[in-house]
Amino acid sequence: MRSNISDDQRALTIDDANLPVVDLGGLFADDAAEKAKVAAALGDAARTSGFFYITNHGIPQAQIDALFAASKEFHEKPRRFKMKYWSGFTTHHRGYVPYEENGADFPKSINFNEAWDMSYEAPEDHPDYLAGWRMTGPNIWPDIQGWRETVSGYYDAAFNLGLRLLDALALELGVDSEELTRHITYPTSQLRLLRYIENDLPATKELVGIAAHSDFECFTILLTGSPGLQVMNAEDVWIEAPPIPGCFVVNIGDIFETWSGGQFKSTQHRVTNIGTERYSMPLFFGLDYHTVVEPLEKFRTPETLEKYPPMKAGEHLMRMSVNAFRYMADARAKGDLVLDFEVPEENPFKREAKGA
Repeated sequence: MRSNISDDQRALTIDDANLPVVDLGGLFADDAAEKAKVAAALGDAARTSGFFYITNHGIPQAQIDALFAASKEFHEKPRRFKMKYWSGFTTHHRGYVPYEENGADFPKSINFNEAWDMSYEAPEDHPDYLAGWRMTGPNIWPDIQGWRETVSGYYDAAFNLGLRLLDALALELGVDSEELTRHITYPTSQLRLLRYIENDLPATKELVGIAAHSDFECFTILLTGSPGLQVMNAEDVWIEAPPIPGCFVVNIGDIFETWSGGQFKSTQHRVTNIGTERYSMPLFFGLDYHTVVEPLEKFRTPETLEKYPPMKAGEHLMRMSVNAFRYMADARAKGDLVLDFEVPEENPFKREAKGA
C-alpha cells in the first residue's frame, strides 16, 4: 500500500513541534502562580494558532494504549457486526458511523473514515432525549467483553482533563469559571473513535480523510497515533501537525471563539487521505444543548455582538451535523427530521487558507 506521507510529516519531538507545546503540570499543583503561568501559555496559543499540543496532562499511557486497542478491536470486526450498532438506528447519534455516512454528497466526495460515536451519558427520561435528534441520551455499547469499561473510562479521564482546561482558560480570560461550568450538566461532549481507511486512491479535495472544518464545541482534545492532520496556523497557512509521543493535540472550537469575542481562534483543520490505516480519538468538549452562547459580558461590544449573535450550543452542533451525516440529511429530506432553525450551507466560523 502506498503512503502519501513524506519524511517531514512523520512524528515529531517536542523541540521540533510546528505548534506551541503547553506543559500542563502546573494545573495539578497547589500553587496559584503555577496555574496562572499555564493559563497564560494556553491563552497565548488560543489567541494565535488556536491549535497546540499539551504535555503532562495526567492521563496514563496505559489508558491511552488500551483505548487504541479497543478502537482497533471494534473496527476490525466484520461490517455486519458493526452495522448492528449503526448510529442511524438511534435518535440521538450514538454508535457506528460507516464511511459512506460522511457527507450528504457521497459518493461525489469521500471522507475515508469510519467511527464509533459516544457522548456524555444521559438518562432515558431526559427531555432532550425524549424530544429526539438532540444529541443527548444514553450510550449504546457493542457486545465486546470489557470494551465499555475501557472506552467509558478513557472518556471520563479526557472529560475531566477538559474541565481542567476550561478552568484554566476561564482564568486566562479573567472570568469566574462558574460562569462557564454552570452550562455543563448533560453536555453534548462527544468521543469519536475514528479509523481512517486504507485505500489506493489519490489525495484530492474530493478524496480526503476529513474535509477542512472548524470544531463546533468549546475545544477538542485529540489523541492521534500517526500523521495526516493539517491545521491552519496563525498566518492562515496549512501546516502539518504530526503526533508527538506523550502529547495530545488541542484546538479551540466555535463556542470559545464566541465567548471570547473573537480573541480565541476556532481554527480550520483537515486530515489528508494518506492511503494507510490511521486511528485517532477526538473528545469534543461541549455544553448542554440549550445553552445560549454569546460573547461573555466583559467582551460584549457592538462589534462582537454583531459578529457573534446568540446561538444555542446544541442547535449549532445540529446545524453542522445534519449535512455531515448522510442518514440525518436523508431523514430531513423525507420530513422525518424537522428542525425549527435554519441550516446554513457552511459553518459561519469557516476561514479560507492562503494558498492550497
